[in-house]
Amino acid sequence: MDETNPRGKLAVVTGGSDGIGLGLARSLARAGVEVIIPVRNAAKGQAALERIGGRSSVRTLDLASLASVAALADRLNDEGRPIDILVNNAAVMTPPTRHTTADGFELQFGTNYLGHFSLVARILPLLIAGRARVTTQSALAAALARRMNWADLQFEHGYKPWPAYSQSKLATMLFGLELDRRSRANGWGITSNVAHPGLTQTNLQKAGPTMGGARSQFDAAFRLLAPLGWPVQRIEGGLRPALHAATSPAAEGGRFYGPRGLGHLTGAAGEERVYRSARAPEEAARLWDVSCELAGVTFA
Repeated sequence: MDETNPRGKLAVVTGGSDGIGLGLARSLARAGVEVIIPVRNAAKGQAALERIGGRSSVRTLDLASLASVAALADRLNDEGRPIDILVNNAAVMTPPTRHTTADGFELQFGTNYLGHFSLVARILPLLIAGRARVTTQSALAAALARRMNWADLQFEHGYKPWPAYSQSKLATMLFGLELDRRSRANGWGITSNVAHPGLTQTNLQKAGPTMGGARSQFDAAFRLLAPLGWPVQRIEGGLRPALHAATSPAAEGGRFYGPRGLGHLTGAAGEERVYRSARAPEEAARLWDVSCELAGVTFA
């Protein structure tokens, strides 16, 4: 971990009960950061605390429910602790059929993007008070989305798993970059950037394509290749870009970080060029305004 003086800081890591989120939470806790992991499954969260160690605690959060997001935000605001680090990490990936959130949004768009967007809006005062670093996880798949599907944002017509996932991860990238622009313009003091883990073996390869059922061929291939170190890496490698983006003094706002290895699939963390589909500020501003309306939030 690169942060020069992490002790006494407070971090919130979504999806911290498993995979990359758990690895990030453990790394932060070992460096002396107090870590909160908001999770949907309380039992799984409690089990994760034993692995995270240090000063860590669980809160309840289902990113597929805006009411749950609001409840977590209310609790954090009531606790009143400035937040120094926020990692928007939790995600679902490529369910084979279209599912929706509690609020009727396509599941990947609602969970991966809109839930995190709403959370940031609702805890903005705590992020400002902590002059927080906000790191939002995107994915290699974001490069496959040429632009947001404005004509059918929720994939109600002709749902396809990968295009929907790619759009959700393009949305997270647009959001992370736009948050930094707005922070600078409004003097919020928040440093916002974006990261991606390359190709990393996690439970996403199972939980998405089979909805948590039997192992998929995708999952089997990742398990076979991960020990080789390329083109797939294990969690210890996949967490490095987000950890660098969230903690390193060299990691700047408005930038994109990923693995440095061949094809940006594995390797040490480094800066990457923002994908072409996420370079237009007007596209990010449009998504911001639409998202405020969809989520019923404002950035006061």
